[in-house]
Amino acid sequence: MDREKIEYHIRGLLEAIGEDPDREGLKETPLRVANMLEEVLEGTKYTNHEIAEMFGKTFSSEDIGADEAIVMKDITVFSYCEHHMALMYDMTVNVAYIPKGRVLGLSKIARICDMAAKRLQLQERLGRDIAQIISEAAGTEDVAVKITGSHSCMTARGIRNASARTETKTFIGRFKQDKELRELVE
Repeated sequence: MDREKIEYHIRGLLEAIGEDPDREGLKETPLRVANMLEEVLEGTKYTNHEIAEMFGKTFSSEDIGADEAIVMKDITVFSYCEHHMALMYDMTVNVAYIPKGRVLGLSKIARICDMAAKRLQLQERLGRDIAQIISEAAGTEDVAVKITGSHSCMTARGIRNASARTETKTFIGRFKQDKELRELVE
């Protein structure tokens, strides 16, 4: 990320909306925004493949008898909508996958979801990204991802429907055809 360019443009944005970027409360705002964007958009630095490599620590499923689906629910993430750069918040991710001889460390599943969300995103793409990364990291084509979240472009502006929630589901491999498997992420 080009932090200097971000600071320059945030200063210009403050001026464009009629603020004085040199007033006490705003003097350090361009720097603070650059720091925040570097943190909340960290996933932009990595491809899905690189995230799979970073968080692809696996264990033999034979040692633990994991031959059925592994399900993790209520992983909390947030992201920013690429259309308005508005916060997508109160998001939960449910992930299920069927191991093929290897299982991911449980914290790695949550880390994958978190890093994939740290990009300008669409909720639909976020589900596909998580499924793709889990698939590669765990070495299985059988993955399901369900995401439920609120979008401030719907709740705080535009229609201003504070109770609106968006739900997306991504199914790959056996989850596409098997309704019982799909129900695991509900």
